[in-house]
Amino acid sequence: MTDLTRSSIDIAMPDGSADAYLARPPGDAPGVLVFMDAIGLRPRMEQMADRIAARGYTVLVPNLFYRAGRAPVVPDLVARLQGEDRAAAFAELRPLMAALTPEVAAQDTAAYVEQLPAGPLATVGYCMGGAFALRAAAQLPDRVVAAASFHGGHLAPEDGTGPDLGRVRAEVYAGHADQDQSMPAEQVARFEQALTAAGVRYTSETYPGATHGFTMSDMPVHDAAAEQRHWDALLDLLDRTLR
Repeated sequence: MTDLTRSSIDIAMPDGSADAYLARPPGDAPGVLVFMDAIGLRPRMEQMADRIAARGYTVLVPNLFYRAGRAPVVPDLVARLQGEDRAAAFAELRPLMAALTPEVAAQDTAAYVEQLPAGPLATVGYCMGGAFALRAAAQLPDRVVAAASFHGGHLAPEDGTGPDLGRVRAEVYAGHADQDQSMPAEQVARFEQALTAAGVRYTSETYPGATHGFTMSDMPVHDAAAEQRHWDALLDLLDRTLR
C-alpha cells in the first residue's frame, strides 16, 4: 500500500505541545501508537511508521522529549553516537529520559491515544520505548489489545519499578537482544515469570547475536536478519489482534 497520508502534527498536551509523525492508509484503520527509542523522532522512526501503516494501520510516533523542544531535541545525535562525542551525547540524553517518569508517561499517553481512531489499538516500543508500550497497555487495559517491545530495557528490574504487568490484558510480544546490558538473561527470566504469573498471553524471544538497537538501520548495531524477524513478529501480532 503506497497511498499513505503522512503528516507532522502538533498535539496539545498538559505541558505544552508535542510534535509527532502520523501515517495513515485510506479509510478507517486501527491505531498503533509507537514509542520511539532514546535517539528520538527522526527519519528512521518515520520509515518504520510508514511500513506499519502500509499494512493497514493508523500509526502515531510522538516526540516523547517534547518538553525539551521539537525533534531533533539533541541535534546530530545519530552521528554523535557513532563518534568521539558519544559520551557527551549520552550525557545530554540521560536527563531527558529521567524526566519521563511513569506518572509523566501516563499523562502523555492519555493525550497521544486521543489522536488515534477510537476502538482497540496496539502499542509498540523500541529500546526505552518498550517499557512505555507495556506501561500503556497496563494503563489502558480495556483498549490496548496488543503490546510489543523490541530490544526494550529495564522491563523487569529487581527493584520492581518496571511496568505493572498484572494490569495488562493485551497480548504481548517481546523480542530481546541477547547482548543487552539493559535486559540481561536474568531480567528476561524475571519478566517472563511476571507475565506468566499475571496470566498474560505472551511470546518472549531472545534474538541470537543481536545487540541493543538491532532494528535501527541508521545505527551500526543494526542487524538486518534480526530486523526482519522483528517485522515478521510485529505484523503478525498486529494482524491477529487488530483485524
